[in-house]
Amino acid sequence: MELNATEVTINGKTYLPKELAGPVVLGPCRIIVADRGWVFVGNCEDHTDGSVTISNARNIRNWGTSKGLGELANGPLAGKTKFDEYGTVHCTPIVQISVNSGW
Repeated sequence: MELNATEVTINGKTYLPKELAGPVVLGPCRIIVADRGWVFVGNCEDHTDGSVTISNARNIRNWGTSKGLGELANGPLAGKTKFDEYGTVHCTPIVQISVNSGW
C-alpha cells in the first residue's frame, strides 16, 4: 500500500517527509564528539569538507550526567562536569549537539 501525503498528524504532532523538512540548522555553540572519544564544546565554524573549527574549545573529560551527553546542552552540571580549556580545535565531528545556553 502506498500513501501519498505532505504531512501526517498523530496525537496532535505533525510530521513531514524528510525531503520537505529542510536541513537541520545547528547553532554556533555545539558539543562535538570527535574521533577516539574526544568530546569538545565551543563555538563552531563549519567547513565544506564536513570538518569544523571549534574556537574557545573546552574538552569535556567528565560529563557528570545521569541522562547522557545531551543533558549538557543547557550547560555543565555544577560540581559534576569537568572540562579543560583547549583553545582552538579542528576536527571532523562524529556527533554534533546544539547547545542552548550555559557554556
